Amino acid sequence: MPHPMGDISVWWPLIAGWALGYLLGSVPFGLVLTRLGGYGDIRQIGSGNIGATNVLRTGNKPLALATLILDSGKGAAAVLIGGYYFGLDMAVMAGGGAFLGHLFPIYLKFRGGKGVATTLGVLIAISWPVGLLACATWLVTAAVFRISSLAALVAMLAAPILAHYLAHPQIVEFAAFLAVIVFVRHHANIRRILRGEEPRIGGKKKTDATDGET
Repeated sequence: MPHPMGDISVWWPLIAGWALGYLLGSVPFGLVLTRLGGYGDIRQIGSGNIGATNVLRTGNKPLALATLILDSGKGAAAVLIGGYYFGLDMAVMAGGGAFLGHLFPIYLKFRGGKGVATTLGVLIAISWPVGLLACATWLVTAAVFRISSLAALVAMLAAPILAHYLAHPQIVEFAAFLAVIVFVRHHANIRRILRGEEPRIGGKKKTDATDGET
């Protein structure tokens, strides 16, 4: 009689892929780069977030761009490596692990970023049309409303809808999962948006602002 949980030989590679993706996603590139750049602990600057938005508050745009690329890249790398060797199931598990690793990094006592950059990297790698269109949605929304967090939320909302038309049903479910978690992580931003208090791109920011952290 088959085991109710299925064959362990099927499950353990997926669990291992998730764990490796999680460890990769946990690497806090924003913290590492700001320390290497001589800015100290990024958690003591601005909002205290480890993402590219907060790194930008150091005034070092190349460092912020590098953080954005690396945070996106670790999500993409997990998906591409897992998918190349084991297919879509592993790509989803490894990408999900990298995403959760960025949000809850073991190296920083599970206090990480908000997952936008890593999510976009994961989406680009698992379905490049969906990922690139989600990025385009972010750019258009940011250009129109000048609110980074709103752009991130609209892009996340668009991702599963785009996946419905452009990708495998499994990717639709995965994109929806990522979007829900990102929305939860942006709960404070959502409240400020509704009150009309969310800082705008290029405007003056309070030191405790958390607008659109990645």
